[in-house]
Amino acid sequence: MESVHATCEHEGPASSTEFPEEFEPQFYRASYRDLGHMSDADLRNHYNQYGVAEGRIASPAATRRGLMALIPPRASVLEIGPFCNPAIEGQNVRYFDVLNQSQLIARAKEIGLPFTNCPDIDYVSPVGDLSIVRDRFDFVVACHCLEHQPDLIRHLTDVERVLNGRGMYFVVVPDKRYSFDFFLPESTIADILDASTRRLSVHSLRSILEHRALITHNDVAAHWRGEHGNTRGSVDAGASILTALAEYETANGAYIDVHAWKFTPQGFRILLRDIFMLDFTHLKTIRVYNTVLNSSEFCAVLQKTAE
Repeated sequence: MESVHATCEHEGPASSTEFPEEFEPQFYRASYRDLGHMSDADLRNHYNQYGVAEGRIASPAATRRGLMALIPPRASVLEIGPFCNPAIEGQNVRYFDVLNQSQLIARAKEIGLPFTNCPDIDYVSPVGDLSIVRDRFDFVVACHCLEHQPDLIRHLTDVERVLNGRGMYFVVVPDKRYSFDFFLPESTIADILDASTRRLSVHSLRSILEHRALITHNDVAAHWRGEHGNTRGSVDAGASILTALAEYETANGAYIDVHAWKFTPQGFRILLRDIFMLDFTHLKTIRVYNTVLNSSEFCAVLQKTAE
C-alpha cells in the first residue's frame, strides 16, 4: 500500500493551544441554564466543587464525537482497533487491528454486535504489533485500546514511531469508576514500570484473575447512581479463580484479551505525566477531559514532542 501522504493532501495537526481547554466557561454556561448568571470564576468553582462529580460536561472535546471533530478533514489518521465501530472515517484514514475485516464481522456476529460498519483493515497483526505499520500519520486514534496493552510504555513508544513530528494521539479510555473494573485498584506507576521491565507481550496471570473473578456489572447508569453490585468472585470465588487459572494454563503463553490497566481521568493525567517526565515516552499529555454523566469513558490528547 502506498504511503498515506502519497495519496492525500497533507494537513498536519493543530497546535496544542488550539484544542479546547478541559474547562471552557462559556461552553459550561451555555450547557446549563441554572448556571447562566455566574461569572467565569464562579463557574470554575462550581465545576470543581460539584460539576465534576455530577458528570457535567465542561468542554466540547469531552465526548468521543467532540474529540474526533477536532481532526482536520485532510489530516492523515491511523485508528487502532476500530472493530465494528470506527471512531473516524474518511479517505485519509487507515485502520490497524488484530483481525481482518471478515474476521471482525464473524466476531461481531458471534457476540451479537452490529457488524455492517466493520471497516477494511489496512494493517493486521494478530498480536497487535504496530511495527508492521511503515507509514507515518498526523493523528493516531484509539478507543478502548490503551487499557488492553500488556506493556503500556512499549505501546506509547510504538505510537510515537508512526506519528509525524508534532503528531497527536487521541485516546478514549474507560473510567474504572463506571465500568466492570469498579472494585479493582487503579493502576500505578509501579505497575506500569514492572510490566515494561518484564517486557510483557501477553497479559499477566494477575490481570486475567482480576478480569475473570473480581469484576462487577457493566451497567454504566447504575454505576453513576452508586449501584456497583458485587464482584463475580464474591458469588463463587473458588470457581471463578479456578476457571481463570485453567484458562491461563490452557493458553500456554498465548494472548488472552483482558484489561491490564484501570484508570480515572485524574490518575491517568498523573501517570502519563510521570512516564513523560521520566523520559519513557515523548508523548506529552496536552488534555485530559473529565468523564461525562452516564458515560463510561473519558478523552485525552497526547502530543509527540521529539523524535
